[in-house]
Amino acid sequence: MTKHISIIGSGFSALSASCYLAKEGYDVTIFEKNGTIGGRCRQFKKEGFTFDIGPSWYWMPDIFDKFFADFGKKTSDFYALHKLDPAYQIFFKDEIITIGDTLEKIGKEFDRIEPGSSVALKKFIDKAATNYDIAINKVVLKPGISPFELVTPDTAMRVDQFFKTISGEVRKNFKNSKLISTLEFPVLFLGAKPSKTPSFYNFMNFADFGLGTWHPKGGMYEIIKAMKTVAVDLGVKILTEHSIDKINVDNGTATSIVSNGIEYKSDIVLSGADYHHSETLLDEKYRQYSEDYWNKKTFAPSSLLFYVGFDKKLKNILHHNLFFDTSFETHAEEIYDNPKWPSDPLFYVNFPSVTDESMAPANCETGFFLIPIAPGIEDTEELRLQYFDLIISRFENLTHQDVKNNIIFKESFCVKDFIKDYNSYKGNAYGMANTLSQTAFLRPKLKSKKVNNLYFTGQLTVPGPGVPPALISGKLVAELIKKHHSN
Repeated sequence: MTKHISIIGSGFSALSASCYLAKEGYDVTIFEKNGTIGGRCRQFKKEGFTFDIGPSWYWMPDIFDKFFADFGKKTSDFYALHKLDPAYQIFFKDEIITIGDTLEKIGKEFDRIEPGSSVALKKFIDKAATNYDIAINKVVLKPGISPFELVTPDTAMRVDQFFKTISGEVRKNFKNSKLISTLEFPVLFLGAKPSKTPSFYNFMNFADFGLGTWHPKGGMYEIIKAMKTVAVDLGVKILTEHSIDKINVDNGTATSIVSNGIEYKSDIVLSGADYHHSETLLDEKYRQYSEDYWNKKTFAPSSLLFYVGFDKKLKNILHHNLFFDTSFETHAEEIYDNPKWPSDPLFYVNFPSVTDESMAPANCETGFFLIPIAPGIEDTEELRLQYFDLIISRFENLTHQDVKNNIIFKESFCVKDFIKDYNSYKGNAYGMANTLSQTAFLRPKLKSKKVNNLYFTGQLTVPGPGVPPALISGKLVAELIKKHHSN
């Protein structure tokens, strides 16, 4: 008899899992609390402007290629990809570092800042490339059940890299503070301080400098639309505006979910929603992790986001722009060590309309501003406005233009919204950080140890935060379900 699987949530990991499970012949239904699918990857449209309100970086194109190839498809069947050149620029107080689309171009930029540093960069990226191959093709494809999953001939030769840090490795090879910040930036996608992240994760530098930064025409939501097409073609049913009230357990086995007051019988329940929230849907005796457990974990930052429509084309900007004109270390301390609103924040601005004219009306600009902040801190309208004024003034100063009077509208999104829209623990934006003590088998498990037939996927479990890891997480949990429940 065909087994029915109820999936909670419709983000990247949930959609990924739904496709793999449907391909294996399971009867799959997705329940999404919001009006549109995609989880954190949604779009906001207003007055002809289109904003990706969640993920905005398309890195690791090979992971997307592999996902669609598993279903006999290619990314080009669904959306057009454009490799950005330059990939992005970093604004410091006194100069700008531009990251090109090849290692040769990046090496020349490094030499401009620190003569001779391109030699060290080449060695650093060669090491990162090897780690990328090991990580993506071996380590992250394991379900996080046993510590022995990390023990391979390749990782055994590199065991020291799990006890050294990104920060230490970068500083050993580079002296210029701007180059150090440039090389430490990609690890922020893993949600932790570079000084707390194992140096093995320098494979993110290869993802950046080696594989490049891309843009899907129409925005990141095109990936969600493509995955939905694959899922629906495989028979997956998708119900939006269906929040989950409860996961029912009978004699230690998940038997159904309750959505909008209606019970849906389920042979297997899989939650791609926030892991902490998912466990609150269970009676307390069936929860694996206590509130104290979650409170002690290192979470990735939350974010204060602004979606801004400008009535003119802006100058001196690229698609991706990082503003590192203040202290990287101080801002990180105010997120992780002494959580509070940052005294002088770094910030990021994404202008997709620079690359893709479909994202804004003619002669206008679509701007997405992001300030990383500590999860769980106070969130008020007054604070949001205060910080917008602060960063827009710095933006004007560093890009040498006036833009405040060219704002047609601005919308904000912060801690309260992450909680309301995504049931996100403390309003975090990226999940649980990939520190040494929160890597692989040390992360919350894909399979419940207290409830039979209950599984989890997404950024709080393995492999970790980020869009490509979410795709992999969906595949891992589907393989685990197949292993334990032949259809």
